[in-house]
Amino acid sequence: MNPNYSYWNEKIAHYLADDPEFLKIYKSFSEAPWRNGHLDDVTRELINIALSASPTHLNMTAAQHHIRKALLLGASKEEIAEVLKVVSILGVHTCAVGIPLMMKHYTKSEEKSGYTEEQQALKDKFIATMGYWNDFRDDLIRMDTEYFDAYYEFLTIPTRRGILQPKLIEFIYIAIDSSTTHLFEKGIEVHLKNAIKYGATQGELLEVFQLTSAIGFHTLLETLPILEEEVKESALSKK
Repeated sequence: MNPNYSYWNEKIAHYLADDPEFLKIYKSFSEAPWRNGHLDDVTRELINIALSASPTHLNMTAAQHHIRKALLLGASKEEIAEVLKVVSILGVHTCAVGIPLMMKHYTKSEEKSGYTEEQQALKDKFIATMGYWNDFRDDLIRMDTEYFDAYYEFLTIPTRRGILQPKLIEFIYIAIDSSTTHLFEKGIEVHLKNAIKYGATQGELLEVFQLTSAIGFHTLLETLPILEEEVKESALSKK
């Protein structure tokens, strides 16, 4: 096993000591992304940080564990902070899902009009930076150009300043979009295409999904200690 494998958690192992069968399952499943070495160790930890810190998950116990591990492996404070900023962009999926639903309630004449020069320039800039465009952005840019400009700056700053490699940014987006707590299919599809464009292999993408699948063990990380504590309290109260 890779010595930098970090999903093994001594707290979980301790509380599963009375269930060696499940402990073996936990070990085998959670170490899978480390077996074949498609991703490097720092990349795995940065993805784990993203998953733990996602707005749809926010597991601070796991986030602290993976931040500590990433620093030990050589990740910089700047890189980790950039991962957290990338993850914060997930909030804009409210617009990606909500605006198309909203626009179903308006007639074609109400929902479509030509672009102003400013709007066309913003659209062109977005496509040049990100390499894609979705229909809901047509509606957003027409309804509130100033908001769209702020949205553009927020969404594209990780790509524009280059602290993280583009492929890694796409891996992060794939992970947080495919997380059990989000499962945003349209986003997964867009970012898979982008990652492949940047050279991602099947093996790398599979490891991203394997890392993401392992967040189910956060249930054990957070609740087994509570169970142990309550069992002790219950035993004391019966004395």
